[in-house]
Amino acid sequence: MNFIVNGYDFTDEKALERRMAARDAHMANIQIMKEKGQILFAAAKLNEAGNMCGSTMILEMASKEEVDSYLSMEPYIQKKVWDRVEVIPCAVPPLFK
Repeated sequence: MNFIVNGYDFTDEKALERRMAARDAHMANIQIMKEKGQILFAAAKLNEAGNMCGSTMILEMASKEEVDSYLSMEPYIQKKVWDRVEVIPCAVPPLFK
């Protein structure tokens, strides 16, 4: 199954600082997921000032429970980067896989 994961960063003054501090761990997880074929696409959202303020990922995982398991260990959640996360089931055409 495919899932869109949208992470929305906190908006306090230290939000970007926390993101940058957690970024290496987040990217290491993304690399592992890419090697396992669990992530098809990822991008950082930018605010009007051009600063990162959220994330969008398209995952390929067996179930919503598997996505939830990943999210429970996601550094951006553990380090209080993402204020909220939405998970949306989707269908990615084979052309993009």
